[in-house]
Amino acid sequence: RNQESSSSGHCLAVLLSRLANAVTPLWRLPYQEQLQVKYEGQRKILQTLTSRLEELGIDAQKPGELCCPLQPVVPSPILNGYRNKSTFSVNRGPDGNPKTVGLYVGTGRGRNIVCVKANHMENIPSKHKQVAQCYEEFICRSPLDSCILFHEGGHWRELVVRTTSCGHTMAIITFHPQQLGQEALAAQKALLKEFFTFGPGAVCALTSLYFQESTMTRCSHEQSPYQLLHGAPHIFEELLGLKFRISPDAFFQINTAGAEVLYQAVGELCQATGDTVLLDICCGTGTIGLSLAHRVSKVIGVEVVEKAIEDAEWNAAFNGISNCEFHSGKAEAVLPQLLASWEDARPLVAVVNPSRAGLHYRVVRAIRNCSSIRRLLYISCKPEGEAMRNFLELCCPPDPQKKLAGEPFAPVLAIPFDMFPHTVHCELVLLFTR
Repeated sequence: RNQESSSSGHCLAVLLSRLANAVTPLWRLPYQEQLQVKYEGQRKILQTLTSRLEELGIDAQKPGELCCPLQPVVPSPILNGYRNKSTFSVNRGPDGNPKTVGLYVGTGRGRNIVCVKANHMENIPSKHKQVAQCYEEFICRSPLDSCILFHEGGHWRELVVRTTSCGHTMAIITFHPQQLGQEALAAQKALLKEFFTFGPGAVCALTSLYFQESTMTRCSHEQSPYQLLHGAPHIFEELLGLKFRISPDAFFQINTAGAEVLYQAVGELCQATGDTVLLDICCGTGTIGLSLAHRVSKVIGVEVVEKAIEDAEWNAAFNGISNCEFHSGKAEAVLPQLLASWEDARPLVAVVNPSRAGLHYRVVRAIRNCSSIRRLLYISCKPEGEAMRNFLELCCPPDPQKKLAGEPFAPVLAIPFDMFPHTVHCELVLLFTR
């Protein structure tokens, strides 16, 4: 038994180390060394962009140089526990418990997935870990199984925890209804609410508890509404002196303190004047546009998540900002219509902050073909991915076949921001002008 216990302890230690190395691969390095690793990574990305531009006949100013200057990585003000949003999975743990709440080690293809508790992860705050532990306690008490594979049944699925510097905590629990009727569903929701308000989960002091019935891996509020079981419908965050309302599925930068540094830099790079119009594409809850509204004559925001637009409009009204308008819908549908008839003589600066999937081609085309946009800031969390395609579309020579008639942009400056300490990722801001 001692040998078995020792072996089990060793296996767990290995899994904990594997998880830390997978999610936060730089966690063992001193922070200055982390920044240097990230700088080299961003430099390789710019080298790739430079080579791709050269293939299009667009050479760097000097042979052997990058297509634009790369500044040092801007450090994060907070190194540990900086995440304001964490997603925890439910699956079989190292001890065989099928109701373990944590993060995955292994792959589905390799059929070796193990769900490991994230208590040792340096980028996750203690509040998130506490909520995850309580959720695990709740589902372990439940007679209903966890839902590991949809076709095999089970109900309890992932947990999302969102927190703010104002002390607010939102928990969103995803549940597969399978064949349960409305009465049985109502009973489960009542038990969940009871546990987190008067039971052991009350220690989490949740300000919002949401429940979502979902038969898909991911689904939006429009596909399956978030059901508020307890507390307030929103949490609130303060950023650069403004107050922001956040809905369950609204985008907000994962590192709030880092976002303040990022948005201040974006404001400087825009070189906005009192008559500038700021086009905020993929605006989320309006954080960038609203934080810069005092510098410009008007802000126009576009966002696909309808609830996020409702948040943005509320945020503008609450903060007494009246020079903003927000449009709900896919950017590829909204933006071409918005810019096709653009006749405003005021300077127009665009800021885009898309997801990892990058911008739809029609969005890039609308920006290229709008001659009023002379300055563009592209904020990318994955510049080596689909964003690279966007960069090339923005800079390539006019192409009648692709309906790219507008004057091409040119990259003039790149600044990485470390929004994700202990990982290899950066938020890269690329400034384009024409």
